[in-house]
Amino acid sequence: MTTTLLAAAPATGPATTDPLPYLAAGWILLAGLHGLVTSRHAVHAIGCLTVVQSGTYVLLLAVGYRWGATAPYFTDIPPTTPVADPVAHALTLTDVVVGAAVSALLLALVLQTAKRHGTADPDALTGLKG
Repeated sequence: MTTTLLAAAPATGPATTDPLPYLAAGWILLAGLHGLVTSRHAVHAIGCLTVVQSGTYVLLLAVGYRWGATAPYFTDIPPTTPVADPVAHALTLTDVVVGAAVSALLLALVLQTAKRHGTADPDALTGLKG
């Protein structure tokens, strides 16, 4: 007995014609950038960087979304069923993992800098100027 694996047909329409997810991603990105620029504490800056990265999550999910599509599980749906783009969802998951690792590394660096110099204020770190 042979089993044939058939992939579902990808959705042919645009990702979405609704501008709301793209506007939300842009707003989240700008809010995080504003906090990053006005930050006076390194931990606050790392939190704002995480908010900026959350905007990329929303953007990637909006790009991968397809109207009327189902989840891309190919074992139990007919071959003509449109599916959402699994690559965008995989990139979002990768973005989450990389973001968590970068945030942890930056927080560890801030902790070590605060131990050595007694502050986490970037403007007060005079010993690091080249």
